[in-house]
Amino acid sequence: MKSALRIACSRSHLQQVRDFVRTYLSNRQLPEIAINQVVLAVDEVVANFIIHANGEDESQFLDLKIDIKEHELNVEITDNGDTIYLPEPHQNPDLRDYIRQGRKGGMGMTLVNRLMDRVVFFTRGNHTVCHLSKHLA
Repeated sequence: MKSALRIACSRSHLQQVRDFVRTYLSNRQLPEIAINQVVLAVDEVVANFIIHANGEDESQFLDLKIDIKEHELNVEITDNGDTIYLPEPHQNPDLRDYIRQGRKGGMGMTLVNRLMDRVVFFTRGNHTVCHLSKHLA
């Protein structure tokens, strides 16, 4: 069963995204830990698209599709803005160094990569797409 959501690029819509993902997954009677992991990962990617790719331009929008097929969760987030947003390839930053420097931010995609089994950014036409997948037991 597929489900879809379209939102304007504003942080004010992040709660709507979290609720949408949580409701979809809760209706499939998944463990709470798996639901929380996916909600957090999707929230981080959507926030990055809103803030970094679109500068919170509410005239732009994102499309989110979620699907579970044979214990495989797939989430696709499509940015319909004018900017191609491809984050740096996943790296494993030194957390102790981050703490020592007092840095804030920049750890979100590291977290997403740890929570999900597969995270891929690519372009489709002139739009950026992020595909997240996770095997559900």
